[in-house]
Amino acid sequence: MPMKLSNKFNEIRQNFLNAVSNGAPQEEQAKLYNEMIESMTNEMMEQARQAAHEEVSAMNPYDAKLTAEAREFFNDIDKTAPAGVEKLFPQETIDRIFEDVVNSRQLLQHIGLRNAGIRLKFLTSNQTGQALWGKINGAIQGQLKQAFNEEEAIQNKLTAFVVIPKDSEKFGPAWLQSFVSAQITEAFAVALEAAFLNGDGDDKPIGLSRTLTGTASGGKTTYAEKTAETTKLTFADSATVVKELTTVHKYHSVKSDGKSVAVEGKVVMVVNTADAWDVKKQYTSQNAQGTYVTAMPYNLILVESVAQTAGKVTTFVKGRYDAFVGGGIEFGRFTETYALEDLNLYTAKQFAYGKAHDEKTAAVWELKIKQ
Repeated sequence: MPMKLSNKFNEIRQNFLNAVSNGAPQEEQAKLYNEMIESMTNEMMEQARQAAHEEVSAMNPYDAKLTAEAREFFNDIDKTAPAGVEKLFPQETIDRIFEDVVNSRQLLQHIGLRNAGIRLKFLTSNQTGQALWGKINGAIQGQLKQAFNEEEAIQNKLTAFVVIPKDSEKFGPAWLQSFVSAQITEAFAVALEAAFLNGDGDDKPIGLSRTLTGTASGGKTTYAEKTAETTKLTFADSATVVKELTTVHKYHSVKSDGKSVAVEGKVVMVVNTADAWDVKKQYTSQNAQGTYVTAMPYNLILVESVAQTAGKVTTFVKGRYDAFVGGGIEFGRFTETYALEDLNLYTAKQFAYGKAHDEKTAAVWELKIKQ
């Protein structure tokens, strides 16, 4: 079920994203996140009320496509989720939500968000050594080693609120699965995109725009924003674009430990949705056939994100940022009183992890484009 959210919701969502981007106090971020979820909840409630007036048969043809596990879960959703008791979503539904979350945001696609399933840990590794030419029976001159580090915990909990009509038996399990999944998808996608880009590490991932050196204070550790690189990106003309993007690619071509890394075709530039048009106009031209084409040197990948701070861009190398969700999706009745006449309120919880491989994985640059 596609989300039909108003401009008012988009404004409230932007307030939350701005707070994350600007490093606002955790209490303010939590307040704005709750306001965003409440706004989405209210709009979804209205959609649910409208849908409740429609004659939706329990024998919906889409129900036949559900697995037995999913059909049972959504048929008995009120019976199997009493207050204070959480139950894992059917794997089929989790996989669909994960796919929808990734597909709904370009940044999540290029950052390589992975689903760890019900696991809450994953292994990090570094390749060392080299392979050398020689006879098979000769002395072993090189050794390729895979150095596994300790397991990293996927421990940042993300919670979304979900509303379900009290007369949900009218809708059928397929409609309910779609309705619930749509709410979770939008809430998770917004929060994950903001955190993977600008998260300060305080009960959330360490974003691409943050340093990897934390500051401990008051029992918590946070990570400051990266200082913008000295080169300003103007995209003034063809020669200038090549020069500026050469600087960007050379920066990412060397890891923090001094080792080289191939980055052509792997560098992603995250641009605010408004700034994206100023960037595009600088390198859009008309070819001999009269067709307008947009092309950047070195196969740079341009990604728009409402979570990106205006006037700046964040660049990163694909494959050099660990982004995971794990632990399944826990679903349970909201334990606090929430007065809704014809709807029940639930929570959906999942855990996430995000951290760059090193400081050279990502960088922040200022935009100085003449209007």
